[in-house]
Amino acid sequence: MRSDILKKGIETLPHRALLRAAGLNDDDMEKPFIGVADSFNDIIPGHIHLRKLSEEVKRGIRDAGGFPFEWGVPGICDGIAMHVSMRHSLPSRDHIADNIELMVLSHSLDGWVGVTNCDKITPGMLMAAARLDIPSIIITGGPMMAGGESGELDLSSAFEAVGSLEKGSMDPGKARQIEMNSCPGAGSCSGLFTANTMSCITEALGMSLEGSATTLAISNRKLEEAYMTGRRAVELVRDDLRPSAIMTENAFENAATVYIAIGGSTNGILHLAAVAKEAGIRLDAD
Repeated sequence: MRSDILKKGIETLPHRALLRAAGLNDDDMEKPFIGVADSFNDIIPGHIHLRKLSEEVKRGIRDAGGFPFEWGVPGICDGIAMHVSMRHSLPSRDHIADNIELMVLSHSLDGWVGVTNCDKITPGMLMAAARLDIPSIIITGGPMMAGGESGELDLSSAFEAVGSLEKGSMDPGKARQIEMNSCPGAGSCSGLFTANTMSCITEALGMSLEGSATTLAISNRKLEEAYMTGRRAVELVRDDLRPSAIMTENAFENAATVYIAIGGSTNGILHLAAVAKEAGIRLDAD
């Protein structure tokens, strides 16, 4: 295992001393070291529940015989940043890929799990997976429930309300009701925007568990998927199954086909091409 450089040999005795300070014991030194890149924060609605998913991922890793190491990955909410400071959003994607590269390589991890959901975070993690080419898997946090009494509202309703207010065709009271009810809780914005598009692309590439792209954020099934993702991460390490064996040229063609078929966000091709470049695969827009 990659982590053997830390676990064995006289030269890395001080390294093991530091690992023991973090809580590891002799038994843990025999286990695969699995990173958990957790993009939880309490700013992005699509990420406010990711800490719960990360706990399930870590439980799955432990139950499968691995040892989890968790760290934080930054995330920007495009919906909040737009019209204010959107120029920071796209660079954050590459920053996220760099964050994971730094943490995984610096600490000789055997594999890692990306816990993600929204626009630039998911492609950043896919870029890191392709770049590092060590066993890895992604769990996306799932979409938000629709809002309103019968699911008639979503974030698009709020954007449309802006135009209606400016035109004078909507009562301010109605607009406030839309503001209060269009986004009811945790999850990526309900709609086929960039976050949900990239979740579908991630699954189509083979980098997340089957069916996970469309599992609602607040469902118990999403917690089960997180647990199984943790278990799968350990299996990938034991089998030495790397992203280069998963994200093949055929996988990118499959993902592109799915992307076109679902009519995903126009940002999807930008991110898919960036991930393909990290994988050494040329993906033309046409």
